[in-house]
Amino acid sequence: MRFNLVFRRFMGEKIAVISAIYLLFILFCALFGNGLLPFAPNTSDFDHILSAPSATHWLGTDELGRDIVSRLVAGSSAALQAGIISILIPLFIGVPLGILAGYTGGAVDEILMRIVEAILAIPAILLALGITAALGVSLWNAMIAIGIVFTPQFARLARGQTLLIRREPYVESAKISNAHFIWIMRKHIMPNIAPVIIVQASFNLSFAIIVEASLSFLGLGAQDPQISWGNMLRHAYSMIEVNRIFIFYPGIAIMLTVLAGNFLGDGLRIALDPKIKSR
Repeated sequence: MRFNLVFRRFMGEKIAVISAIYLLFILFCALFGNGLLPFAPNTSDFDHILSAPSATHWLGTDELGRDIVSRLVAGSSAALQAGIISILIPLFIGVPLGILAGYTGGAVDEILMRIVEAILAIPAILLALGITAALGVSLWNAMIAIGIVFTPQFARLARGQTLLIRREPYVESAKISNAHFIWIMRKHIMPNIAPVIIVQASFNLSFAIIVEASLSFLGLGAQDPQISWGNMLRHAYSMIEVNRIFIFYPGIAIMLTVLAGNFLGDGLRIALDPKIKSR
């Protein structure tokens, strides 16, 4: 019944539904797109270098004659990998640490929160740059860096929600009955903080795509021949005096995906919180 109510409230948010459909389309492109396109993303057509959009190359070709549509589709995989993997890291590390800090309190809470506050004091992009530089330049290391950047945010959010829930009568009753902390966390705390965590994850998905694109644009993320929208922007920027239009394609892909993630998060927040009225 709870799921049905949430689903109905979410379906009432038209922009969020459209955003979810768009993200599902991007997911489909990431998983199956390369097999459906007539050109491999790294295959050069030297007879059509920097060509305009045509029936053969729908958005034209880049400076090496590579089909832009194929590269946009291939770049969607890197964007979703960055978003999903960099969200899984704080979900499996930050959330349990936040629950532990909020539930136990005392010295554990103080130590963990001081560490979290110290990390949050560093701007996210600078921290991601530093971690990527330390780990080495690659898409995988960029995703790890983004996940580490997000971990303190999820830890603090999980702690705040746990502080509220641990005072509830059903949690106090479980403590009195000597229930194990793991059981209380699985049975009472996690189900109640899950809606807030899900909404935060959807918003951070968008930010992760921006950070990955920024790192790749700076040459610290995906490396050739890997394809991401960020390094497509870097290549297009280097040719901006020759043809300005090519820089818009990956930029628009990033913009639409980030907007879709934000609208999806907004729709989930409304659907999961009964106190918020649907528009």
